Amino acid sequence: MRQLIAATALALLATGPLLAEPTPAAAPAAAATPDAAQAKALIQQFAGTLKGELETAMKAGGPVKAIGVCKERAPAIAADLSAKSGWKIARVSLKPRNAKTGQPDAWERQVLTRFDARKAAGEPVDTLAFGAVVEDDGAKQFRFMKAIPTGEVCLACHGSAINPEVAAALDQAYPGDQARGYAVGDIRGAFSLAKPID
Repeated sequence: MRQLIAATALALLATGPLLAEPTPAAAPAAAATPDAAQAKALIQQFAGTLKGELETAMKAGGPVKAIGVCKERAPAIAADLSAKSGWKIARVSLKPRNAKTGQPDAWERQVLTRFDARKAAGEPVDTLAFGAVVEDDGAKQFRFMKAIPTGEVCLACHGSAINPEVAAALDQAYPGDQARGYAVGDIRGAFSLAKPID
C-alpha cells in the first residue's frame, strides 16, 4: 500500500491545491522530487498533441473518427512522452472509458475524490492539481495529478445526449464504457504522472 512521505501531503489532500512553494516541513522531501513544473509541461504537451489530433479527426469525420484517435493515439502519445521523459504518464477517471488503462489506483482514486470535493467547494476545475512524494514497496516516487475539465466539444462523446451512431461506435470500441453523462465543467478525470526518486 502506498503511503505519503511528506507530512504536508496529507494536509494538502484534505485542504487544498498543490503547493506552489514547499512549506518548511515539506522542503526536505520536495527538494528531492522532480519539479512539478516539469509534470505540468508534460501534461501541456500531451494535452496539446492529443487535442490537435482530435480536432483534425473531428474535421475529417466527426466524433466517430475522433473515437479512434482517443483509443489508439492517446495511449501512444502517453507512451512516447513517458519513454522520452522518464515519467509514467496516463489518464485516469472515476468513470473510465477504457477499463484497462483508465482505472485509478488507490492513491489516484483518493486524489480524484478530493478533486470532486474541491470543485464542490468552488474551486475552478482547470486549476485542480495535486502532487506528493509517495512510497510504494520501499521505492519513492513523485506523483502529480491535474484534473481534466469537460468542455463543450467533449459532450459529443461524453455527454448525456450522445448521437446513436457515436454511442454504437463507443460501445464497440469500449465495452464497459462508464465515461458518459458529463456536463460542461464536470471533472472527467485527470492526467496522472509519476517519476521515481533516487
